[in-house]
Amino acid sequence: MVNEILTLFMLVVLQAVLGIDNLLYISIESKNAPAEKQAWVRKIGLYMAILIRIALLFIIVNLIPLFQNPIITQEIENVFSINMNIHSMIVLAGGIFILYIAVKEIWHMIDYDFSSILESRPKSTKSVGAIMTMIMVMNIVFSFDSILSAIALTKTMWVMIVGIIIGGLLMVAIAERVDQFLHKNRMFEVLGLFILLLVGVMLTTEGGHLAHLKLFGNEITPMNQTTLYFTITILVAIDIVQTKYKKNLLKKQELKKQMAENKI
Repeated sequence: MVNEILTLFMLVVLQAVLGIDNLLYISIESKNAPAEKQAWVRKIGLYMAILIRIALLFIIVNLIPLFQNPIITQEIENVFSINMNIHSMIVLAGGIFILYIAVKEIWHMIDYDFSSILESRPKSTKSVGAIMTMIMVMNIVFSFDSILSAIALTKTMWVMIVGIIIGGLLMVAIAERVDQFLHKNRMFEVLGLFILLLVGVMLTTEGGHLAHLKLFGNEITPMNQTTLYFTITILVAIDIVQTKYKKNLLKKQELKKQMAENKI
């Protein structure tokens, strides 16, 4: 029993860590909903993530061979080869989609449409149904790592289910705080999008590796999660230092301006 409790604790921590990218995606996607619906979309999206993880856990445990059997096999000698199963197909497609979302949002920040402000046009929003559908699909993609990690840690079903539920509820508990932080510190939205871009790269390379994808004789190598977290840590550190440096520069300029005015 003690071993199961320790395993449960490790699983909850792991679920919380692996759920951060899912939470980040839901937070970004929910901003496309009408303002009064955004909090509701985030909460329901995270509850959906818990239910999907539990449902997929039962499916994967009972149908593991189905997810491992190849469904697409293609080869062009010295140019291209692939041996794809259901698992690799979902991860690869999800990674490509996240890359698309991240690049689209980053481009939107660079190429901002000021005409909507000048003409007092309201910001265009997606329907709540369309947003919830996208969140549900991406929840499935993000669930695989979480479930496979749980299976690797323990074979006890109740431990896996409780770990998934507690990890998911932790994400629900901090969701609003994450959104409020991003709203108050808008520059961190850029950081969040680049982290999402990195997650897309990780999923795409992982999906390519699982599909035994080779391009011109070179096998796709997955991005290590340790590398991902190290890169994210560096990005966060750079952003914090840069923000602090900008504030110090502004204070210095303000101080010089005040000194110049006093001399006058």
